[in-house]
Amino acid sequence: MKPSSAEGRDARLEALHAWLTGVLAGADFALAPASADASFRRYFRVTSAAGTFIAMDAPPPQEDCRPFVKVAKLMHDGGLHVPAVLAADIERGFLLLSDLGDTTYLQALNEGNAAALFGDAITALIAWQRASRPGVLPPYDRALLQREMDLFPEWYVVRHLGLLLSDAQRTTLAGITTLLADSALAQPAVYVHRDFMPRNLMLSEPNPGVLDFQDAVYGPITYDVASLFRDAFISWPEERVIDWCARYWEQAKRAQLPVDADFSEFYRALEWMGLQRHLKVLGIFARIRYRDGKPAYLEDAPRFLQYVRTVCARYAALAPLARLLDELEQRRPQVGYTF
Repeated sequence: MKPSSAEGRDARLEALHAWLTGVLAGADFALAPASADASFRRYFRVTSAAGTFIAMDAPPPQEDCRPFVKVAKLMHDGGLHVPAVLAADIERGFLLLSDLGDTTYLQALNEGNAAALFGDAITALIAWQRASRPGVLPPYDRALLQREMDLFPEWYVVRHLGLLLSDAQRTTLAGITTLLADSALAQPAVYVHRDFMPRNLMLSEPNPGVLDFQDAVYGPITYDVASLFRDAFISWPEERVIDWCARYWEQAKRAQLPVDADFSEFYRALEWMGLQRHLKVLGIFARIRYRDGKPAYLEDAPRFLQYVRTVCARYAALAPLARLLDELEQRRPQVGYTF
């Protein structure tokens, strides 16, 4: 990839190319896009005689490389397979990283290998959680949980659906988000990757390689489990999800992690945690489309809406959210809501 063209300069790419020339001591190299990203970050695969690397372009002030570097060390020290930071220009937002390959779990998963790959992911997640210490990462507190859920009415309802919530609808939604935040904050706290999903896990040796961890926080123990099995881009039959969650729960107990002793209560907390995430992601996907001009993510909104409806149908306290969705989508109320 050339750093610029006559038809349109890419100043960031030119600066990255110049920085890499210095880092690689003038050796010849080629750049090619390595992956898409929902943020302002870009990733390029650097190919040279010395091998392949990944260059991150994280333009300030939109992005900050320091959390990535900090969490990479925490994860490495905890025994996880993460990119090594080989060179950094924090002020300009450039990192040179080791290359974990180009095959994500999302690309590799199938009926035949899902059990083995998710088994490796569970092992890595437990190692990450066992490394937890309070006061190291930002807290996943009520303010952050609420800001995330507020993305749903702001971007999905108002911007995407073009609707304004009535006073009664706002009251309903506020009641639900308070319940979800209360449930999250009642859980034991551990390190939370915050996007521990197949798109961010790489098929590698050792397996898995873990990416996109710069937003890690200290918060609810079920969050990353919900991210792994209630994914934005791939769905699994309910019985398989329950089985995988039970396998995590059993291993977490053996590792002396503070999971609830009652699996049914653990799974309820996980589902409510997943619902908080689903509302957030619906808002994020809409924001990415309308603010950032990346429409593809919103195509997966129906998957998340189905997650929301399924969970709401199981718990009486959440049924008002299902009713609210029916009103927003002008659908007849669905049979089976519990009150």
